[in-house]
Amino acid sequence: MNYYVYIIQSQIDLTFYKGFSTQPFIRFQQHNNGEAAFTSSKIPWIPVALFSFCSKTEALIFEKKINKYDHKRLIALVNSDKNILDSFLSNNENLLG
Repeated sequence: MNYYVYIIQSQIDLTFYKGFSTQPFIRFQQHNNGEAAFTSSKIPWIPVALFSFCSKTEALIFEKKINKYDHKRLIALVNSDKNILDSFLSNNENLLG
C-alpha cells in the first residue's frame, strides 16, 4: 500500500493545504465537496503536489515537516522533481474527471 502526502491550493486566496491519505483523489473530492471543515470555506481547491511513501510513518513525518514550510519553500517543493502529481495523473486519467 502507498501512503501519500498531498498539497492542494485554494482558488479563492491561493493558500495551500497539506494532507495525508491512502486515496488522495477521493480525499481531494471531499475537500471540494465541503466535507472537510477546515477547507470548506475556501472551495474550490486544485491539487498541486503529490508525494508517495512506502510507510505511513514516513508520510506522516513528511506532512508534519512541510506544515512548517513558508509559502516560498512550498512553491519550491511543488516545483521540485519530488512532486509526482503529473505522472500520477497521467497514469490515472479518470481520477479528476
